[in-house]
Amino acid sequence: MEETLRIENGAKAPATFSQAEMERRVAGLRKLLEEQQLDAAFFTSMHNIAYYSDFLYCSFGRPYGLVVSDSTHSTISAKIDGGQPWRRSFGDNLVYTDWQRDNFYRAARSLLGPSKRLGVEFDHLTLEARAKLEAALPGVTLIDIAPLVMRQRMIKSPEEHAIIRDGAAVADIGGWAVVEAMGEGVPEHEVALAGTSAMTREIAKRYPHSEIRDTWVWFQSGLNTDGAHNPVTTRALEAGDILSLNCFPMIQGYYTALERTLFLGHASEAHLKHWEINCQVHRRGLELIKPGARCCDIAAELNEIYAAHDLLRYRSFGYGHSFGVLSHYYGREAALELREDIETALEPGMVVSMEPMITIPEGQPGAGGYREHDILIVTEEGAENITGFPFGAEHNVISLR
Repeated sequence: MEETLRIENGAKAPATFSQAEMERRVAGLRKLLEEQQLDAAFFTSMHNIAYYSDFLYCSFGRPYGLVVSDSTHSTISAKIDGGQPWRRSFGDNLVYTDWQRDNFYRAARSLLGPSKRLGVEFDHLTLEARAKLEAALPGVTLIDIAPLVMRQRMIKSPEEHAIIRDGAAVADIGGWAVVEAMGEGVPEHEVALAGTSAMTREIAKRYPHSEIRDTWVWFQSGLNTDGAHNPVTTRALEAGDILSLNCFPMIQGYYTALERTLFLGHASEAHLKHWEINCQVHRRGLELIKPGARCCDIAAELNEIYAAHDLLRYRSFGYGHSFGVLSHYYGREAALELREDIETALEPGMVVSMEPMITIPEGQPGAGGYREHDILIVTEEGAENITGFPFGAEHNVISLR
């Protein structure tokens, strides 16, 4: 039986980005390959395949790839997906079958030819996958290009800014749906479903030809607010609860977020005190986002505010990160995180969040997790905040209904 085949079923789907935008990305990659004296790039991660091809795969235990050389641009997909990868791919698509084990690597070999220096992602290529790739390409030298292509992704184009702005607006809509669904006795999962449904419908309205997938809400209450990524539970909301609203719309692999601290009905004096301190850090952080500012310096200055209130030991993580092609299960531009160990200077075109969080342990006055989150596009002079949902006690102590 055949090892590979082409499945060009139907017509190409409407692309997320223009032809010029995708050509710009691929041209930048080919320039990088030339500079590094590489014969080709072989991507296996969801984020880089999506960035350079507009195809976002669903692995389900099978490998996927993208080969780019000076003359080739082709995704590699499993036959189980039929013609969908070809319809979504910018460029060609080659399908591998399940008839023989490791047909994926035979497909890669057929596209890569006699490559001697091959760019790959060491942060995604497992030891097993690396061994199989080297066996399929005898004599090949694998070069890690993940950090270099990450740098390319960090500067967003105007078309990327447009989709990220839309995502932020969709997140705001999800936030208001969450607030509307809140009430004493309502379980977390019911509140989350309201926000997810509102955002999904808004994405379908704004992007009628897109794939509807991966949009979600984390809504946490009480003790469950102590972690930023705690899953939704069936806990019922109670009057006086501290709440974490987290709305995450996904538009063709582009992630945006809205995160807010809220209280149901009322907040204690201790809660209000901690909340205002975190909002103070948030406001100052928004002011610090501008071109030339180093990630580590932003983190250091915000640390001083927490330290002045003896709260630094309760800080949960860094102060923000880059946006673009990423998700809770793939992708991250680690060189653009607002942390003490990141020396990257902000540049126009970058998109970052400001999201300070502290967690006061259970049993202490004002216990719970406090987090605010806005998204900013770095401009020539400063930054544009594209999040519209308000934050702070004057807005987000939600009346009991």
